[in-house]
Amino acid sequence: FLLKIPSAMSLRAPLRRSLQLCSRCYPVHASSSYEAMKQQYRPEVPEYFNFARDVLDRWTEVEKEGKRSKNPALWWVDGAGEEVRWTFEELGVLSRKVANVLSDACGLQQGDRVILILPRIPEWWLVNVACMRTGTVLIPGTQQLTARDILHRLQKSKAKCIITDDAVAPAVDSVGAECHSLEIKLLVSEGHREGWLNFKDLLKDAASDHHCVNTKCQDPMAIYFTSGTTGSPKMAEHSHSSYGIGLTVNGRYWLDLTSSDIIWNTSDTGWAKSAWSSIFSAWIQGACVFVHKMPQFDPSIVFESLTRFPITVFCSPPTAYRMFVQHKLSSCTFKSLRHCVSAGEPINPDVMEEWKAQTGLDIHEGYGQTETVLICGNFKGMKIKPGSMGKPSPGYDVKIIDENSNILPPGKEGDIAIRVKPSRSLFLFTCYADDPEKTEATIRGDFYVTGDRGIMDEDGYFWFVGRADDVINSAGYRIGPFEVESALVEHPAVVESAVVSSPDPIRGEVVKAFVVLTSEYASHDPEKMMKELQDHVKKVTAPYKYPRKMEFVQQLPKTISGKIKRNELRQKEWRK
Repeated sequence: FLLKIPSAMSLRAPLRRSLQLCSRCYPVHASSSYEAMKQQYRPEVPEYFNFARDVLDRWTEVEKEGKRSKNPALWWVDGAGEEVRWTFEELGVLSRKVANVLSDACGLQQGDRVILILPRIPEWWLVNVACMRTGTVLIPGTQQLTARDILHRLQKSKAKCIITDDAVAPAVDSVGAECHSLEIKLLVSEGHREGWLNFKDLLKDAASDHHCVNTKCQDPMAIYFTSGTTGSPKMAEHSHSSYGIGLTVNGRYWLDLTSSDIIWNTSDTGWAKSAWSSIFSAWIQGACVFVHKMPQFDPSIVFESLTRFPITVFCSPPTAYRMFVQHKLSSCTFKSLRHCVSAGEPINPDVMEEWKAQTGLDIHEGYGQTETVLICGNFKGMKIKPGSMGKPSPGYDVKIIDENSNILPPGKEGDIAIRVKPSRSLFLFTCYADDPEKTEATIRGDFYVTGDRGIMDEDGYFWFVGRADDVINSAGYRIGPFEVESALVEHPAVVESAVVSSPDPIRGEVVKAFVVLTSEYASHDPEKMMKELQDHVKKVTAPYKYPRKMEFVQQLPKTISGKIKRNELRQKEWRK
């Protein structure tokens, strides 16, 4: 795919040898014709591929030849005056040093699993690239994970190493004795902690020469924990090609990036969306990744940064845009901004219209999953139908199907699915790691079923209807009801509970819990009881999962077999 970038033309011969891709040269920007874009997109996947070696190191060569813009590869700011600007060459040198830390000091080998829990700091990007170079399998996590969440991830993944900072290290130590596979704890800190290796000390002494592992395209590269619905979160495994090549679609056609662009994606480092837009999509195109440390989301910081820095492409969830349009954007001048995208949950048409009225820019909505790259999108040059997810990505054959795997006609609601037979796209997740039964359960006939419901209109645009499962999508955070219900029932006041989504003007939807109390607690003050249960959930699981709304009921609606009818409760909430 680098062969298609004009500034990389001088690398045609070596790139063809390393990537075995066709030599036809396509434009970087998305075509104004959707059909032309589909015809253009003909990726060839080589037997061996490593993103660090075959993409990042190639951009280093382009840089050295003076054929790329002067923008850094990574531009990080902390909001207090400190900045980091790394070229692709500097990123390469430092990531090789980190690779040596992992391989030599930590003794990790290809295939070993590494959990990474860090905030938006430069070291997060270095570890990502270093894991590619060493062939170790990266498992990112958000800093909001509790000790219980971390224990589950360590035990289920059998991770050999965890890398985190001072904020999370105590939680790791509190459960470490129960994690028999955990051998190495690496601390990213200026200080030291008993039982932990210090990342910065080791980095300082590490050699800058490292021989990249020759990974095959289908070798595992990363594992992302899903949210979980009727059970614990699953481990979606991605190969070196599924993201490393598959996200070309996102970078070139949806984000509309070139090597002259600077992209800012506000996603949390614990989510797959951060890998999408803050690593692969951007660096495939040779663009600069902008990062603001921003510990907590703050619209004023976003406005100030978009005004101050030459950011050209902006990616944020619908919740953020809902917050933005409540401010007077006409007082802000985003001189460089030219393209805006949104993903993670459906965005309201009125928010899109208000954003455009105030900034003059469209919001290009996209739809995908942890298990995929972009499934549908409003690509550059396409007519945007507000409220629609757009049209299928050229990387997938997307259909609406019924329960018998029959393709439904336009206007009929069904399951959003991707054809995987007779041949499965290499840009889908490989499997749910260590769980062949759940992997197989995603297949219906010739299709991978996303679990989401939708409709395709007469023009080929897809419209999101809802989730076939019960996952709650609040402010871009996907929350499984099972985890929240499990946390609630641990409190002595709770007999049982059902957790569903409830509409919210800012977050789109929030967690609501229907709770049946024990007789001893039934007469307690409802407001105090709700506060006590909310605090309890925050302690037991990640704080963002706590129920912002709560209703105490005598009983829950159930099927004859005793299963809770969450769909009935959810419909009740959304009819209000």
